Amino acid sequence: MLPFQDPSKSIEDRVNDLVSRMTLEEKIGQLRYDALAVPRLGVPDYNWWSECLHGVARNGRATIFPQAIGMAATFDTDLLYRIGQAISIEGRAKYNAASSHDMRGRYQGWTFWSPNINIFRDPRWGRG
Repeated sequence: MLPFQDPSKSIEDRVNDLVSRMTLEEKIGQLRYDALAVPRLGVPDYNWWSECLHGVARNGRATIFPQAIGMAATFDTDLLYRIGQAISIEGRAKYNAASSHDMRGRYQGWTFWSPNINIFRDPRWGRG
């Protein structure tokens, strides 16, 4: 077992060991949204392209919540927290199911590009 594969070691030590074993080309391949596999180290490919602004349905069936602007209009922070918990649980379950079948395509990762923070002057633009 290589040091980066040893769960008894700290995350920092494991990451440092793994990165030190990668070639420059392998490191560059990790900078893409569709990070390339490193078979010689047992690192599978990974697609970072996913979002869950109001659910994880782009990866199959899931709970769909209202658009962010509609949820924000409730001013109910407890409700939004519970929605976030539900989305995170479904996201983890979908990732585990997909990776157990070696499915690693777009929308099947566990990295979500959400939510956005509205720093725009016009709050009517819901994608802001």
